Amino acid sequence: NQGVGFLMKKNKIEVIEGSAKLEKGAAAPKVVVALKAGGSRALQAKSVMLAVGARARALPQIGLEADGDRIWAYREAMAPKFLPKSIVVIGSGAIGIEFGSFYRALGCDVTVVEAVDRIMPVEDEEVSKAAQKSFEKRGMKFKLGAKVTKVSKDAKGVKVAVEIGGKAETLEAEVCISAVGITANTDGIGLEELGLEMDRGHVKIDGHCQTNVKGLYAIGDCAGAPWLAHKASHEGIHAAEHIAGYKTPNVHSPIAGCTYAQPQVASVGVTEQAARAVKRDVKIGRFPFRVNGKAIASGDTDGFVKVIFDAKTGALIGAHMIGHEVTEMIQGYVTAITMEATEEDIHGIVYPHPTMSEAMHEAALDAYGRVIHI
Repeated sequence: NQGVGFLMKKNKIEVIEGSAKLEKGAAAPKVVVALKAGGSRALQAKSVMLAVGARARALPQIGLEADGDRIWAYREAMAPKFLPKSIVVIGSGAIGIEFGSFYRALGCDVTVVEAVDRIMPVEDEEVSKAAQKSFEKRGMKFKLGAKVTKVSKDAKGVKVAVEIGGKAETLEAEVCISAVGITANTDGIGLEELGLEMDRGHVKIDGHCQTNVKGLYAIGDCAGAPWLAHKASHEGIHAAEHIAGYKTPNVHSPIAGCTYAQPQVASVGVTEQAARAVKRDVKIGRFPFRVNGKAIASGDTDGFVKVIFDAKTGALIGAHMIGHEVTEMIQGYVTAITMEATEEDIHGIVYPHPTMSEAMHEAALDAYGRVIHI
């Protein structure tokens, strides 16, 4: 946060602290700020960019609402007041898995509750299964297909009532971490009065991050999935360049999803299940790290690389990884998909040896029956 503040000052950007609301303006909405120091100030510009982000979703109807004490959202989990001995995590998306993995590494007893029948449901099914197996080896516990019916708390901890297959069960822990999604910070800032178009609670934008309101742009979490910092940064730069008059292509580029757990998970593009669901003809390649020289030497042999090619065109359309530092490797596939690489392009790339990234090459070879080191 301080680093960003330094960059703002270095680039002579005025920072006004306060609560803003939008009102109708001529070329763009007027920004009226209730200043933190007192008083108010009105700002008018050619363009206004919404970057209001999102907050953790609360479910007060079942008692799942962060209080900073016994029920935490991601902010409280990032800077806890104490280290609990036991935690129930509700939700097994990236946030839930990251905190579950982190607190397990600190010695906490961790149970993760997920409403569907597998963890990390947006990831490829093979990756989800491998991740659960790896997390369970580290001592994490999972309750799948579990509907949370009530969360109650007292001075000693929390009780999470769940229903699994029609049977009721109560989980007890010192702390509950809520990781059931996010809600855009779009309420109370005048968007309704402007007639802004929304899509399932998020601001609707076009390929240049423009809204339907003249002069108003929106970026980041408030503009919808994927809710990732690198996506928000990319949109912010794109929107600024578009406002400045640069000729820029549409902002929608392939974006990698990264889960920073032990092991890490990284993916980009379509999953095998999504491709099969629309009856797309695909070629699938896999390569395990257990036979990768660098992985063996490093002692990090868990996990694998999986790639998905369009069988008709040879285009790489999806890549999924689980293992040590795969979040550092996924960008190679992001670049390939962005540049519309085919299997011939990837097969012809010379990968350095010994590296973990050699598994990326081998997986692409495996999709076409050309794998070498297995």
